[in-house]
Parts: sequence; structure tokens; C-alpha cells
Amino acid sequence: MGKTIGTNRAPATDPTALGRTFKQRLRDGDILLGGMIMDIVRVPIVKLYRNAGFDFIYMDNEHVHMAGLPHMADFVLAARDNQMPIIAKVPELTRIEAGRLLEAGVCGIQLPRTETREQLRTLYDYMQFPPVGSRAGAPIYGNVDYSWPKDDQQWIENANESLLLVAHIETRAAYENIDEIVSTPGVDMVYVGPYDFSISMGQPGDYDHPDVAQGIQRVLDACLEHKVPFGTTASGPEAAARWIDRGTQFFEVVDELSLIARGAAETVDAYRKAVESA
Repeated sequence: MGKTIGTNRAPATDPTALGRTFKQRLRDGDILLGGMIMDIVRVPIVKLYRNAGFDFIYMDNEHVHMAGLPHMADFVLAARDNQMPIIAKVPELTRIEAGRLLEAGVCGIQLPRTETREQLRTLYDYMQFPPVGSRAGAPIYGNVDYSWPKDDQQWIENANESLLLVAHIETRAAYENIDEIVSTPGVDMVYVGPYDFSISMGQPGDYDHPDVAQGIQRVLDACLEHKVPFGTTASGPEAAARWIDRGTQFFEVVDELSLIARGAAETVDAYRKAVESA
């Protein structure tokens, strides 16, 4: 009787489906919650965020050396394997920095200190394959889940459709140019970074101060006018509910450092109270 050789080869999948599904959820009006990564680029956090129910992960790749960490690509790959789209802040507006994030497999790039339409046009060009843009082809990394596309033309078209460009509003210059920014072709999402925005409005750290809230509302109104999904980081769930009622669609909710700090402090306080009452 003849023997057969089994195979454990994974079935071919569409590596652009994750980003295109995320885009469709935005179009459908879903409220999307993102878990933030500020410093600890470790695979277990992907699982923790997935288990918690976050819809996507936002990586702050501006303030620490995430791009230089060997395990950043592992983190992105783990997120993809767990159906968690990643939106990553690019550390600076250069082709090489955008390319590294895209080849790692992120679904979106967020441009810090967005202030002009020209900046967004430049990033869009870096993110899109020809003939739309000038992105270089590199179909063997995390962006294709390490499986060479069977149909290169279809993959390029799908990849162009799957990526999200996020304008990050955090300065007065951006605020003054908001209509130009929001109406830029190719912008998929607009995010107000409330901490730096509050500084620019003269109220550092006070996300709910009338000057800050009115400024954020002005950005939201522009997004609603141009039908571009708007998001921010609210001061808490009650503030988030108010922003949702006004039309906010996504939140970069909380980062891992804050969660650890809060959880650690609450646990220690609970034990100290138990000791004091014993």
C-alpha cells in the first residue's frame, strides 16, 4: 500500500485584507478603540490588547527608538497574526522611515505634527505603489506575511487600497490649516493629539478646558464636513461618550505604561488599606 506525504503548509491568504477590513469598518461608522504602545514593544501586549477587545494598536514610534528595535517587526507580525491592525507614527517624514513601517506590515501611518497639505501629499506618495505613488516594491517581508504574492498586479492594487494615512493634529499651525489638511485627497483619518494640542492652546494637560475642547470641536466639524473619520484621546469614558455623540469615530485610548502604573498603584493601595485595617 502506497504512502502519502502530508503537508502542514498554511493556506494562502490575502495580506492586504486586514487593512481593507479596518477601512471598511471606518466607512461603516464603527466606533474603534485603539490600545497604545509607548515603550514596551513586546509580543505579550498584543495578546493582552486582543483579549481586552481593542480594535487596533497604535504605536508611538516618534519618541522612543522603536524602529531600531530588532523585535519591532516581531511585534507587528504578532499583531497581524492576531488580526490586530497597527497604526504607527512615523518618526520623521522620509521615504526610508515610511518604507520600514510598511514593509514590517503596519496598516496605517500617522504623521506627527501634520501642518500642511504638502506633507500629506509627500507621505501619500511614499505609501502608494506606482502609478499612484513611488513606493518601492518589497514583497517578501511582513507586509505580505512572508509569502510572495501569486498575482503581483492584484497585490499592488489591493495594497494601495488597504493602507491608511492618518493626519495628526497637535499644533496651532495645524489648527489654522485644518480645512486644507482634512480636504487633502488620500487622508483616511484625522487624529487630534490632545496633550500637545492643549499646550498649543495655552492649557497644558487640560483636555476638557473650553479653549481646548472648542479647538478639537473645530477639527471635528471639518472632518464631518469632508466625511473623514475623526479621533482623539479623551480624558476618560465620560468625555469619550460626549465626543462620540458629536461624531467622533475612533480613540487611541490608553498606553501600556499608564495601565501598568495605574494597576500597580491600585494594587499597592488596596494591600496597604488591608494592612491598616488588619
